[in-house]
Amino acid sequence: MTSGGTTNTGAAAIRTATPETPAEVKARCEQFRETFARLKAEVGKVVVGHTEVVEAVLMSLFAGGNVLLEGVPGLGKTLLVRTLAESLSLPFSRIQFTPDLMPADVIGTNIVMEDPETGRRRFEFQRGPIFAQLVLADEINRATPKTQSALLEAMQERSVTVAGHTYKLARPFFVLATQNPIEQEGTYPLPEAQLDRFIFKVVVGYSTLADLVTILDRTTGTDAPATGAVLDGPGILEMQSLVRGVIVAPHVKEYVARLVLATHPGTATAAGGAQGPTNRYIRCGSSPRGAQAMMLAGKVRALVEGRYHVSIADVRSAAALCLRHRVLLNFEAEADRVDPDALVRQILELTPTESGKA
Repeated sequence: MTSGGTTNTGAAAIRTATPETPAEVKARCEQFRETFARLKAEVGKVVVGHTEVVEAVLMSLFAGGNVLLEGVPGLGKTLLVRTLAESLSLPFSRIQFTPDLMPADVIGTNIVMEDPETGRRRFEFQRGPIFAQLVLADEINRATPKTQSALLEAMQERSVTVAGHTYKLARPFFVLATQNPIEQEGTYPLPEAQLDRFIFKVVVGYSTLADLVTILDRTTGTDAPATGAVLDGPGILEMQSLVRGVIVAPHVKEYVARLVLATHPGTATAAGGAQGPTNRYIRCGSSPRGAQAMMLAGKVRALVEGRYHVSIADVRSAAALCLRHRVLLNFEAEADRVDPDALVRQILELTPTESGKA
């Protein structure tokens, strides 16, 4: 793994040199693990439980992707994002999505300004909340598809185009969106193109008994937990660069590709063959973004566990996060109440870890 420059991240400094010695690479990877653990601990001061959810959000941060958090109201989705923002020295904005929200309310608009000295008028662009670096799109499925689409360019291209002029967004840039899966009235399901822009879809479940008791202690008492900044923007970019330099063996890359191809119905690569779960329940399989997501998630997981190469186990552990929102179910799946996660597990079982093996 190679990179250049030196970045001071406040509490954590990640130093790089070109070329790097094995000892320097090891030191950078160890620094990554320590920073990941510190961020997780800071978020844990406020967010009780939901360990897997917190880890998934942090993985997306270092993989450089956007996240969709799905869960019923009151489970701490918004609190998680706000706490993460406090742990990062990044400009933060929250957009509360409602049916009457317009695209200009998200990206900004040109307004007429008058020069007090000359009296001449001109258009001046007023930036919207999307121009932060960490953006919370709260209850994103409450906005109309037209407003939802205002996020597409920002999420994929890291830019915004208004009146023919393109404005680049500061990096790093993340959209963390929340949605309620049970309420249908006044909501607009996210289109497939929008879902595909999220590297992970994270399902937030209910708290355990012990966690719920801790939540009551923290939220109904006099002492409010606080978090401190652990990482800044340049530090995040440096760590993202480190993630992309993690080694992936050819057989692991091939396995990732075969997993994605196994989700495509009507093809020779469909999991289980003609009568398998892919052909029976999937209307449309994963795009190449699913493979990219699994690869990056595997790289982050490898670093967190102290390894410098991605294993097949790393890929399999992230499959549900990366594919549950990219496999579109058909009518038969809806009628049989097929769970996307269970379907992904079946595909994992039916896809051999080595090419050519059944």
